[in-house]
Amino acid sequence: MPTSKRHRRPVVAVTGAASGIGRAFLARVASSAEFRRVVAIDDHRGDVSEVTWRVLDVRDPLLANRISDVDVLVHLGGDFALDSDPAARRAYNLRAAETVLTACAAARVRRAVLVTSAMVYGAAPDNPVPLPEDAPVAAEPTAGIVGDYLEIEALARRSLRSHPGLEVTVLRPATLVGPGVDTVLTRHFEAPRLLTVKGCSPRWQFCHVDDLVSALELAALGAVSGVVAVGCDGWLEMEQVEEISGLRRLELPAGLTFGTAQRLHRLGFTPAPATDLHYVVYPWVVDCATLRAAGWKPSWTNEAALRQLIELREGRHAVVGRRVSGKDATLTAATAAGATAALIGTAAIVRRVRRRRA
Repeated sequence: MPTSKRHRRPVVAVTGAASGIGRAFLARVASSAEFRRVVAIDDHRGDVSEVTWRVLDVRDPLLANRISDVDVLVHLGGDFALDSDPAARRAYNLRAAETVLTACAAARVRRAVLVTSAMVYGAAPDNPVPLPEDAPVAAEPTAGIVGDYLEIEALARRSLRSHPGLEVTVLRPATLVGPGVDTVLTRHFEAPRLLTVKGCSPRWQFCHVDDLVSALELAALGAVSGVVAVGCDGWLEMEQVEEISGLRRLELPAGLTFGTAQRLHRLGFTPAPATDLHYVVYPWVVDCATLRAAGWKPSWTNEAALRQLIELREGRHAVVGRRVSGKDATLTAATAAGATAALIGTAAIVRRVRRRRA
């Protein structure tokens, strides 16, 4: 029988290519034989060689002119830093995603790949474990980073309707860990104790950057499409997390936990809204069925990912997502033995921070 025509290797472009996950993905595809050419896009030139660098702001409408020779674009050029101004961060992320999707359609790029988070499913005490990939998006649309992810996914859905010739794939990783990853979830493990809510035991699932990058490569090649969850196999129970991390849990009533976190956020002490605490006390484990069907397997286990996270936290201290000195963190651990004491402890830290600012 005659053999089929040889598959034409695609040209892939990467936004946010100079740093972070964008650089990690760029380094992988730059050394891959699966791609004919690699185009790196960022507002400054990075250190990965043997790729074509195109320096411009990802929000620039001229982006379409710079990707006319591209088959697939992987968008990793967002701002998800905890210390960013929420309004400015939201405006940047939405403008970047909208520009990328519009530019891809205008330049006749076949496929766009975006990364959000499995946090869009929401964390709730009655969530099934694991959540199927087609579970409803139930996260609260707050001013936090989860709200950014929800808005980006809404843009992706609108793009599918307005640009039917453009295939859009959205990857939703579990709790991301690895060198350089700094989120409210990784900072949870920088605290002296692990916060839990009475009557509910969280399950922890991680996604190492290495595995997200390998999943992104499959998405860029079209091996997976649509909504794709990414994470380690299975999950860890709280007892396993305590044993691996060496950290003990601090169990408080839900009302006190979220009420205190909300007040601290209003005072400007915590970088994330109180609803983000749902993701450290309630389950949101995902089933990576699409990747599994494509033959993908994570190279990291939940246990190994958590061990690396604990190694990376050394010398860092955080309380409810805010980085503090070791002395302040110890104060919170010592005073948070009960409900009233927990309030006193957080209030004491707020007073200390205010005195330093004065």
